[in-house]
Amino acid sequence: MTLRLQAVRVRTGSDDEDGRLVLADDALVGILVRLSPDHGETAGRWFLEAGFGELRHPVPAAFEDLAAALAWIADRLRAPN
Repeated sequence: MTLRLQAVRVRTGSDDEDGRLVLADDALVGILVRLSPDHGETAGRWFLEAGFGELRHPVPAAFEDLAAALAWIADRLRAPN
């Protein structure tokens, strides 16, 4: 499995517009958005704005950086259904 990020602007309705599409073998599996300064101490972290398939999550996660987000995504995609 190959994970790839593609920069994209996401209209979230807030200042959190710096986004990344997450593709696994060229299929869209999630959308990450960097939290704006409006979020105080969590500003700059990456938030799973939307997850599809194995990345659907009842409580979307926030990650320290893109490396942590990709590690979590890879683990979820490798997990047995």
